[in-house]
Amino acid sequence: MSSRRTVSLITLGCARNEVDSEELAARLEASGWQLGEDDPDVVVVNTCGFIDSAKKDSIDTLLAASDSGAKVVAAGCMAERYGKELADALPEASAVISFDDYTTIGERLDDVMEGRAFAPHTPRDRRTLLPLTPVERRSVAKNIPGHGETDPAAPYPASGPRVLRKRLDESPVASLKLASGCDRRCTFCAIPAFRGSYVSRTPEELLAEADWLAHRGVRELVLVSENSTSYGKDLGDLRALEKLLPQLAAIEGVERVRASYLQPAELRPGLIEVLAATEGVAPYFDLSFQHASGTVLRRMRRFGDPQRFLELLEAVRKLAPEAGVRSNFIVGFPGETDEEFGELVGFLEQARLDVIGVFGYSDEDGTEAATFEGKLPQEVVDERVRLLTELAEELTSQRAEERIGHEVDVLIEEDLGDGGYEGRAAHQGPEVDGSVTVQGIGLLPGQIVRATVVDSEGVDLIARIKAGGP
Repeated sequence: MSSRRTVSLITLGCARNEVDSEELAARLEASGWQLGEDDPDVVVVNTCGFIDSAKKDSIDTLLAASDSGAKVVAAGCMAERYGKELADALPEASAVISFDDYTTIGERLDDVMEGRAFAPHTPRDRRTLLPLTPVERRSVAKNIPGHGETDPAAPYPASGPRVLRKRLDESPVASLKLASGCDRRCTFCAIPAFRGSYVSRTPEELLAEADWLAHRGVRELVLVSENSTSYGKDLGDLRALEKLLPQLAAIEGVERVRASYLQPAELRPGLIEVLAATEGVAPYFDLSFQHASGTVLRRMRRFGDPQRFLELLEAVRKLAPEAGVRSNFIVGFPGETDEEFGELVGFLEQARLDVIGVFGYSDEDGTEAATFEGKLPQEVVDERVRLLTELAEELTSQRAEERIGHEVDVLIEEDLGDGGYEGRAAHQGPEVDGSVTVQGIGLLPGQIVRATVVDSEGVDLIARIKAGGP
């Protein structure tokens, strides 16, 4: 074994986990660990515990990592959510750690390597705790010495009392975590119990980190959290996001800022205007509808109905006709009738969404909905998923076709060879939405080019740069 121990990080799940992994990477390097994929001493799997398929993927990844001969540590949402239960069920893992172990991750891995046993945590409802991790409120000076240095290996901040983040790829797109936790009480969702109450990061810290990212080639910032529209309410400023977005867009090097996971109930007129009409802010609305029937939404303890949602979309498109809109929907919720399912179908036929995610309801441990009566037979849930998925594919393909002939600004992310490049337009979020294949010559990742859409394939677009462009 080398004198400097090596660790490999595997990240599953959402963009919030990706940021957590970059924070873990910075802390590990600061404590003497070396990041490496080849023959690591320890593999840390940042798990996802959101739905059954994600849990299965996490378990499979942990088991596969244990076959490598390295010691395996389970971190992330599934590890936090199940703690000792996961450790007992998965002896192949050398340790199962909590969010509370993140600030001392290097010491925890030292314990693993030295064979020092530490008891896995017993999960608690983190809404009853002051959630210091995985997000902490920090006091960040406006001018951090060295934070503008261009050494991509330097963690953020380059100097100062805390190590916060290290980039793990060279993509021109990076997530910026606004907050952690959630104060909503949706009956189907377990996330608040293991992520804790909503805690916003300060604007000063976010601006400093955004500047650091821009100096490392990031051209698009994607704002992530469990609920971005709640940003700032715990800081005493309900308009904090409206103020922050233009400030982020004004940072030198940042070409586009995108907000994700917006709650329709909290989408204020002022915020709609900033998202739809601010230069450098993508007119992109990742709206958490979850359903459209008012009665189903009440049982979910959520806001809305088809009329209100359509009025919201009309307000968005009045300011930004080309705005991108995506959402996810749960079908087969306990008690969902044929009529309520029909309301959802009718809404989607009118809404003209760019991307539609469809999920079948399943009970989640510790949620209120798991105790509800009126559970639908699995074959009914599966059939409704099938029907809505087919409709979603048809509707989103039609929406993409509507963009043929329009000009789009595409952030180039990859050279495909033979004069083709892959990127995303302003209406397309990374990972979760479609992409644009641009036909051109001499383009570079991180460059934003204007191109005309000439064709579509499903939700994906094909675009061509005008002669003599970009």
